[in-house]
Amino acid sequence: MDNVKRIWNEWSETWYQRYRTDKAIAKIIQNPESAFHRTTFSMIKAALPDLKGKKVLVPSSGDNLAVFALHMMGAKVTSCDISEKQIEHSSNLAGKYGWDIEFICDDTMRLSSVKSDEYDFVYTSNGVHVWIADLNSMYSSIRRILKKGGAYIMFDIHPFLRPFELDKGKLTLVKPYDAAGPFLIDEVPRLHWRMQDIVNAIISSGLSVKHIEEMFAEDGSFWVDESTSEGDSLSAQELEDLRNWKLNSMAGLPQWVSIHAVK
Repeated sequence: MDNVKRIWNEWSETWYQRYRTDKAIAKIIQNPESAFHRTTFSMIKAALPDLKGKKVLVPSSGDNLAVFALHMMGAKVTSCDISEKQIEHSSNLAGKYGWDIEFICDDTMRLSSVKSDEYDFVYTSNGVHVWIADLNSMYSSIRRILKKGGAYIMFDIHPFLRPFELDKGKLTLVKPYDAAGPFLIDEVPRLHWRMQDIVNAIISSGLSVKHIEEMFAEDGSFWVDESTSEGDSLSAQELEDLRNWKLNSMAGLPQWVSIHAVK
């Protein structure tokens, strides 16, 4: 996990700063729901109609936009991430705006700094599972910290996208679906889990799966590399065309998945 921590500390100081701009934070302040896919947010509201006063943990909190949004909806939020730099920058932002949010630097597979039976809701957002080497440990930890009847909702890239890449506008299979990984990128392992790996880990932890949604991207920026300025040169129509499966074959596959489970 040292390499994962290292690369996220590096990214926090470089391209990831775009998530901490005044513009990015203003969007969350004006519309907290914008931190979530519409379908995922509807699942959150169904599970917890009123977030006011609820204890919420966001492990692998990353950009912390979901953390800030949940706080503005009235929740008592704890942000947890393995990267000290991500926690430091997010804590500084919270201090700037006077937001009362708890920040913890900890590994999502252990959550050793978090008390058991403590939280009403745990939420994990996009990009978490690819960094998790042991799904069973992660979900056992999430179950441990939830109160009885507490809810867990995840939102992440749909595993069906992992085996493919676009080649001249056509889908090209570059690896088998069951080749879960790890794959080394910049000397850091990333895991391409299947749907069954994620769902079975949730069930094995003792959580009960209540609902699954498979969703499509809400705009064409999904298909743009967020670590570059590639999207800045695309017109609104070009971005919209990226959502058309006849022009972008990958758009015919579900891009996101959300799962709701309870303790």
